[in-house]
Amino acid sequence: MAASDERVPAGLDISRPNIARVYDYTLGGKDNFAIDRQVAELSHQVMPAEAGARGNRAFLRRVVRYLVTEAGIHQFIDIGSGLPTQGNVHEVAHAIEPSARVVYVDNDPMVLVHARAILGRTDATEVITADVRRPEEILSDPTVTGFLDFDRPIGLLLFAILHHVTDEEDPEGIARTLRDALPPGSYMALSHFHNPGGANPRYAAMAVEAEKVFSENLGTGRFRTRDEILAYFGDFGLVEPGLVPYHEWRPAFGDPQLPEAMHHLAVGGAARKK
Repeated sequence: MAASDERVPAGLDISRPNIARVYDYTLGGKDNFAIDRQVAELSHQVMPAEAGARGNRAFLRRVVRYLVTEAGIHQFIDIGSGLPTQGNVHEVAHAIEPSARVVYVDNDPMVLVHARAILGRTDATEVITADVRRPEEILSDPTVTGFLDFDRPIGLLLFAILHHVTDEEDPEGIARTLRDALPPGSYMALSHFHNPGGANPRYAAMAVEAEKVFSENLGTGRFRTRDEILAYFGDFGLVEPGLVPYHEWRPAFGDPQLPEAMHHLAVGGAARKK
C-alpha cells in the first residue's frame, strides 16, 4: 500500500491525524495521508521538526549500538515504535548480534499491518498493538512474556512517546510501572520534547508555541522541563553523558547536524537498573 496516493485500508480513519504517520512523513516516508502531512507542515512552521525527527532516529541507533556492544543487551521492547523505516532497532541490533530479539509496540493498527508485511514472521522480531497509556497490558501480553526472557536484562526504548502522554494520563506513573517490571541490569532509554524555561527564554517561547500546535492538531505533545523528564528514570543510574540534547549523546561520525533550536527543544538519555 502506498498511502501517498491515498489508497486507504478498510476501516482506517484518515480524517484524523496519527502520530506514527505524521512522524513517518517527517522522516520522508510514504505511509501517511493528507491530514498527517498537514499537521507535520504546521509543526515545521514553529520548530525544525524534520531535523528533530532525524536527530531522534540517529540517537536511537546510537543507543541501540551502545546497549548491544557495551551493555550486552540482546532483547528489546520498543514502545511507540511507529511505522517501519530504515535503521530500525532490529536492523541495528542484528548487525552486531543476529540473535537479538525485539518486540515492537504501537497503538496504531496500521503499524502492525505494515510491520508484519515488511518484517514477516521471524525468530527475532515481534509486533503487537498496544498503548503505552496501559503499560500493564503491554507487560502481560503473551507475545511479550513468551518472546522475551524477563530473567535476563532488557532494553526498554521509549523514544518520542512520553511527550504524547498528557499530564493527566500520568507519564511518570507509566514509566514507573515499566521500570519496575524490568529485571536487574536492564536499561531504559528515552527521548522527549524539552522546554528550557528561564535558562533560554527564546526557545522556551518556541516550545510553548510548538506545544500549542501539537495539542490543537494531534491532541498531545508536551514540552516538559528537565526535572520532569529526569523523573522518568527513577532510581536508575544514568549512562554518561546523562540527559542531554540528542547530538551530545555519544555522537557518531555521519550523524545529521541539528539546527540550534534542537539543541534546546529535545533531550534524551539512557539509564541502568541496578
